Amino acid sequence: MAVTVSDRPPPTGEGLTFEKVWAMFQETREQMKEERLENERKWQEEKLENERKWQEERKKTDRIVGKLTNRFGELVEHLVAPNIKEKFNEIGFCFTKTGMGVDIFDPKNPEDAIEVDVLLENGDIVMAVEVKSKPNDKDVNEHIQRIEALRRHADRNHDKRRYQGAMAGAIMSEAVQRYILKKGLYIIEQTGDTVRINVPPGFKARDW
Repeated sequence: MAVTVSDRPPPTGEGLTFEKVWAMFQETREQMKEERLENERKWQEEKLENERKWQEERKKTDRIVGKLTNRFGELVEHLVAPNIKEKFNEIGFCFTKTGMGVDIFDPKNPEDAIEVDVLLENGDIVMAVEVKSKPNDKDVNEHIQRIEALRRHADRNHDKRRYQGAMAGAIMSEAVQRYILKKGLYIIEQTGDTVRINVPPGFKARDW
């Protein structure tokens, strides 16, 4: 007997409906949201951990820099400062005042803030001394800029004294020494437990 459409058995399963598709979509979206939140949580944890490690490294670096700064201060205090005035006076200067770690700041001219390791003075001349464990050309140029700032500060305060400069170092290559002398600065070298001022024949110090 032929089977008509109406005589066919009903389908065993139900097809996809809009409601089912929408439910699947909502479920997938919820899963994606949970995954995104989980990734954000992990990212925040990693960020906090990286910041913690960075802070620890920074503290270690600060401690190292602090130790180096203290040692550098000891170099100035125990090697250069106690002898420098006498050593300069031995070669013809008459310094009467020694300042160590001198800070000069003019609120009206903050760009000329100055830090000088050792400053020697009398009524006619001021000597700015920069101390480095191993000075290089860049240190020399920066010290010249420092002296120029001192000169500007002096002019603003009607200080007519001459300004000169010197570089002190525990280790100095011959090339750096030549550069220091070329720029018109005195060389202060370590020798044993004291220092000496290297003034080669024909050297002429620069005045500012």
